[in-house]
Amino acid sequence: MSDKERRTSKQDAGTAATDGGAEALSRKDYEHRLEKLQGELVAMQEWLKRSGAKVCVIFEGRDAAGKGGVIKAITERVSPRVFRVIALPPPTEREKSQMFVQRYLPHLPAAGEMVIFDRSWYNRAGVERVMGFCTEDECERFLSSVAGVEKAMVESGIILVKYWLEVDQDEQTRRIRSRIDDPRKIWKLSPMDLLSYSRWYDYSRARDAMFMASDSEWAPWYVADSHSKRRVRIDIITHLLSLIPYEPLPHHKIKLPKRQKPGDYVEIEYARHRVPQVA
Repeated sequence: MSDKERRTSKQDAGTAATDGGAEALSRKDYEHRLEKLQGELVAMQEWLKRSGAKVCVIFEGRDAAGKGGVIKAITERVSPRVFRVIALPPPTEREKSQMFVQRYLPHLPAAGEMVIFDRSWYNRAGVERVMGFCTEDECERFLSSVAGVEKAMVESGIILVKYWLEVDQDEQTRRIRSRIDDPRKIWKLSPMDLLSYSRWYDYSRARDAMFMASDSEWAPWYVADSHSKRRVRIDIITHLLSLIPYEPLPHHKIKLPKRQKPGDYVEIEYARHRVPQVA
């Protein structure tokens, strides 16, 4: 077995160990399903551009619940100019003085776009509340107004979809420990993540209050069990496609044109500095 095959086998074993046991999908089944769904996402992309529809998708959930993996599966085969991913950094001092949702509003979709928020204005109801970055009064004001703000978004023509990804304590622990030991994932851990890890039930209470205040008729929360990373990606993409009234476009046979003849063109040695090949 080559070094590459050993690395791939080790990575597959690591994924299987945290991918939901009996409910998990094999890699072959997962990739087969994902390929078909990503083809549908491309069809939806073309419909978005043609129809001028506006779609906003919010991803929230427990730490290590797999939000990034779901977003990557949605976006890896479509245009980043149509499917825009927004993951905002902590607010500046100026932004802290604004209306809370104000810094998110410029990122809402225009015609022909889908905007995906990797965390969103619901930071106020989650991490800010739990970690004491806002007062209880500030959080309560947010919860009392957010449904109305989202109603205004929907009435403006935005299709608003909200997902919450949930894992149990044991699965979260396994995933966070895997980040500690993997140099590819260690960047995902911060002192704040570790402190948040210790406050499971504070986050549970904050989540419950958020659902009570913002699970509205016009913008409901959809909860996904993400114990299996592969399965939750398939489940969410399938569900998202079912919510968007896209129409597959007819396929036209594409024929490549003939290349022009070289004429008097002579190839020159243009590459003065080449990237060395690794043995």
